[in-house]
This record gives sequence, C-alpha cells and structure tokens, in this order.
Amino acid sequence: MNPVRSEGWSVHPSFVPNGPTTPVTLLIDDAGLTQLAGEPPVAWQTPWAELSNIQLMRFKRGMALFATVAGVRYCWRRRDLGDYDLLGDIVRARGGQVTFKRRRTATLVVVIVVLLASVAGGIGAFFARGSSGSRELADARAVNLTLKDLPSGFSVAGQSVLSDLFSPSTQVVTSAPTTALPTNSLWDQIAAKFQRCMGVSDAKDRVYGSAGQMPDYQVSSEIFGSTSLEGVEVASTTQYYASTAMVSHDLTEMSQSKFGACFASTNAALILSSYGGGVASVPAGTNWRPVTFVRGWSRAGVENFSLPGVPGPLHLVMVVVASGHYEVTMGAIVASLPKTKFLLASLTDTLLSRITSTSSSAA
Repeated sequence: MNPVRSEGWSVHPSFVPNGPTTPVTLLIDDAGLTQLAGEPPVAWQTPWAELSNIQLMRFKRGMALFATVAGVRYCWRRRDLGDYDLLGDIVRARGGQVTFKRRRTATLVVVIVVLLASVAGGIGAFFARGSSGSRELADARAVNLTLKDLPSGFSVAGQSVLSDLFSPSTQVVTSAPTTALPTNSLWDQIAAKFQRCMGVSDAKDRVYGSAGQMPDYQVSSEIFGSTSLEGVEVASTTQYYASTAMVSHDLTEMSQSKFGACFASTNAALILSSYGGGVASVPAGTNWRPVTFVRGWSRAGVENFSLPGVPGPLHLVMVVVASGHYEVTMGAIVASLPKTKFLLASLTDTLLSRITSTSSSAA
C-alpha cells in the first residue's frame, strides 16, 4: 500500500504517562501504524501484528479510530471526516470494523435514581432544598459530567422519564429533610428486591436500607444525549459526605461481588415501575468492570430490558465511583452496548480523575 499521512488527531490515553495527546499525526503503511504526537513530535511505531480489535467509527461530524495495543484500548479522534474513506479501506483490509452512522432511533432515556446512602428504608428520605454557596457544594457540582466531556454530536436531552425520577440539575439535595419520611410501598418493594439480590438485611443495607447515611449535598448533571452509537443518553449524580469514613463504610457493601448486577437490575425495575403495575420483574443483571486508566474504586452493572414505545432491546448501564468524601453514580441507556463501552469507560475515567484529584474541579 502507499503510505498514508493523516493529520489533525488527538489520542486518549497518552502512550506514556503524562505524554502528549495532541496534536497527533498518523502515518500508516504496510509495516504498521506510526503516531507522531506533541510539539516537537515524538514517534511511536506499532506493527500491525501488535494491533487488535481495530475499529473506525464515523460520527455526525468527525470520526474515531480505536485499536488495542498491549491490552490498552486507544482512541484517536478527529473532528472532521478527512481521510475517512481511505482509512475505512485500510481498516477493512486489516480485518477491522467500520461503523457507519445509523438511522435515527427512537428517543432513549437515562435514569439515575438516588439510591446510595438512603435513610430509613428508601430514597424518599431525599428532599430538594435551595442551592448553597458552600465550597463542598461547588466541588460536588464540578465533579459531574458536562457537555465538554462528551464527543461532538451530544446535546442536552429533552424530556424523558428521567424527569419523574431524577431531580433537575438546578436542585440541591441536602441531609436535612423538610418533612417526615413518606410511607411508600413501591420503595419498600424496590429495597427488598435489592436486598434479596445482595443477600443483606434491611438493617445492614447502606444502599436502600436503614443503615444508610445521607450525604451533605447531592447534585446532578444535565442529561446528555446523542443519536450516534445507535442512540445513547447519559447523566451523573455526585454526593458529598461529611466524612471519608461514611464513604468507606458504604464501600464495604458496594464492593461485594453482586453489587453491580443487583444495582443495575433494581434500577431497571424502578424505571419500568414508573409505567404502572407495581415493581416490574426483570432478569438478573450482569457485572461490568469499565477499563479505566485512573486508579480508583469503581463498580458497574448492566441490565437488558425494553421500554414501551421504544423498538428493540436496550441496555441500562449503572456505574458507581467513590473516593474521599465523594460517591458518584453515572447511568446510561444505550441501544448498542459494544459500541458505547469505550465512551462509558472514558466517562468513568473522567469522574474518577475528578474525585481523586485535590481540586475535584471540572476541566
């Protein structure tokens, strides 16, 4: 093949710790892929034999090239479609996959439900209050996902069932309820479902049960959506706790092997229950461990289910990360799990980096 030089890329993660990620030029020939990164450029040459699971993905504006090298999944991103056809031919010739933009699918929804650190048997303990000017609240807001964290083509999503279950990003939930805890048989059933899955009693359950503790502050991101990757919406919720010991105690339960699967399954049941008819029956979820480059605690689960009026099966992905004073929940509903795993893992990296940094400030 004739050598190909393609400019205007960025790469994630960097090939070496704290290495350059932009600008990146890709040189492609029969020998393999060479990356020129940074100013002045530093070259890394990778033979084709060391590249696996190659994928070229086209977005509405721009494209992404994925490949696994030595067990690490790399993503090169470009904000235009220059060289797309040429690169597509190369990827196919090397046994890779070229993904085209799919037709527009029905609107998907993402549901983040306030499930962590509930009090006295359910999430009804949380009540919205006015915003505070505290540093802790500002830091919690800065942890959440923003539109800048997402690829081009994402935007703030419109109405969804999330509005019934997830407090708006303008509201702040605090540890001081303004009224007595309500009695709600639905929440009791949801809690019981989670506790059966985990094999824990209500008295010892810190997620739904009476052993839970309230965060000082809880604040959510907006909901972001895109029709790329066959349809995806995503959002996050950040909780700030008064002491790191409170988070540490929660991690004891959430580190159990069943947590990711049980958490996703319970959330899916809660979503479907919003359509009426009591607590919906859903199959057992599965654990998923996002491949992250930032060291830190994370757990995730996936539940496959269907929503009325939305064609085809969907996947609910629930991810929890925690460090120091913070517990953060990210949730997404996607139509194609294989096509969105890298994006969701990258967003997990983003959240981990913010709660493990000293500033916890959004980029």
